[in-house]
Amino acid sequence: MKVDLFIPCFIDQLYPSTAFNVEKLLRRCGVQVRYNPQQTCCGQPAFNSGYWKEARSLASKFLDDFDEAELIVSPSASCTSYARNYYHRLFDGDPQKTAQWNSLKPKIFELSDFLVNFLHQTDFGAKFPYRVTYHDACSALREYGIREEPRQLLRQVEGLELAEMEDTETCCGFGGTFAAKFKDISTAMTQQKLENALATGAEFVVSTEASCLMNMESYLRKNKLPLRTIHLADVLTAGW
Repeated sequence: MKVDLFIPCFIDQLYPSTAFNVEKLLRRCGVQVRYNPQQTCCGQPAFNSGYWKEARSLASKFLDDFDEAELIVSPSASCTSYARNYYHRLFDGDPQKTAQWNSLKPKIFELSDFLVNFLHQTDFGAKFPYRVTYHDACSALREYGIREEPRQLLRQVEGLELAEMEDTETCCGFGGTFAAKFKDISTAMTQQKLENALATGAEFVVSTEASCLMNMESYLRKNKLPLRTIHLADVLTAGW
């Protein structure tokens, strides 16, 4: 089985070790992984900000970059759900690109969905002896539709104790440009989210979304709180 790896901007620029761990994880599953170095942003920030011309250009490039892929896996439900659910709006009136998108759409998977529902694998021999709590990112939960998959994977990690926080399905306050446009509201949401996480006694907050983790990590560092953030892929490859 051949899989093309799509690495989102936040991971490429800020958490490259997570990208390497995704590759390691997929190879451990017996998957042949290919990375196209020409890939760039999926275009979601431009789309969400109303710059549809720029978003269309990036979406077109995405389709061309992955045109020959058998399967595409990404450690981000935000990027994958955007490509799955919104690219068609950009190509309205362009039958060639619409056909290309229709062909590619069923091949795009978020990592935990791919592992649990496509490969039917949940145990990778990871060891992570910490109490953790899981953050349901808005895009992962509401746009992509995953909830139990990350938890199934975490429960198979040796030594890991999963503690659910109150209001786990509530936004962490990032929301892409929302955090920049509405800083005070965003900060209050992040504070509430992390107070709930701390109340569980967890040592780590786990999520599928690097953008959420980045947002929460910045608040934790600024306020010197005893909690760390970590991507699901990093947990699943811990202890190897």
